[in-house]
Amino acid sequence: INAFILVLACGLLGMSWCANPNASAQKLRAKAQSYTSQQPLYSEYKGVRIGMSLQEVRSKLGEPLAKAADQDFYVFSEKETAQIAYNASQRVKTISVDYLGGVGAPEYKAVIGEEAEVNPDGSIYKLIHYESLGFWVSFNRSAGIVPVVTVTIQTMK
Repeated sequence: INAFILVLACGLLGMSWCANPNASAQKLRAKAQSYTSQQPLYSEYKGVRIGMSLQEVRSKLGEPLAKAADQDFYVFSEKETAQIAYNASQRVKTISVDYLGGVGAPEYKAVIGEEAEVNPDGSIYKLIHYESLGFWVSFNRSAGIVPVVTVTIQTMK
């Protein structure tokens, strides 16, 4: 009787699948939507966000060590530097921060919000897309005795 119920259930499931061939596509879209509509854990650095103007960035971070119309370079300590890149309208398109030796760097879960594979050499790389927000966030830790952790936020355009 259990085998009969299993066969009947599978048959009914198959019929509902045939009746709605878009069910799989709908499930995939729902999964993609939930992935892309999630809120990022890491979306700014010291108050600087994607889309801010060059003037807003400099008012938050101060005068950069090196500056140009399309990029600013900041040195906050011997262990922490940041590069802010601007688009043609002088709006932030990339925020990239380097932490020498990992000193002061956020933990990767605080940046990407999920597990990442730690390679045998200690290196880590993970990138998360936030399609609905128009940017991605990555965490990268290099291998070596003095690893460098780089956290990047960048527009997808």
